[in-house]
Amino acid sequence: MRRGKVHNLPVVLVVEDEELLQDIVHDALKEGGFDLTAVASGHEAVTMIDSGVVVYSALVTDVVLGGQMRGWDIARLVRQIDPSFPIVYMTGAAADEWAHEGVPNSILLTKPFAPAQLVAALSQLLHLASSD
Repeated sequence: MRRGKVHNLPVVLVVEDEELLQDIVHDALKEGGFDLTAVASGHEAVTMIDSGVVVYSALVTDVVLGGQMRGWDIARLVRQIDPSFPIVYMTGAAADEWAHEGVPNSILLTKPFAPAQLVAALSQLLHLASSD
């Protein structure tokens, strides 16, 4: 999977089912210099990735989502396509599962977190991916 940029901005796929949190993440990423697509379910996220219409640079996903897919599942599917794809997890209750459910070289942010922490985590992972 090629990593994408629109007008030289990294494009991030955000999976968050709470509208308020989606808005906070949207504002933080825009202010941090990212473009993004936000969806509310794992099914939508996989559809967006599979479509190939937009080539994403990173994934930011809540762990606990409505529906059958969890953030862990989405990340594993993305990593099957690109083993080094940058992934940031967000969770309020599932942080203790990260060690055995999360993909390697990912970052976990525990809610509540400062918007700047999200921007810093993405920037760190994108920098590591570009130096590979």
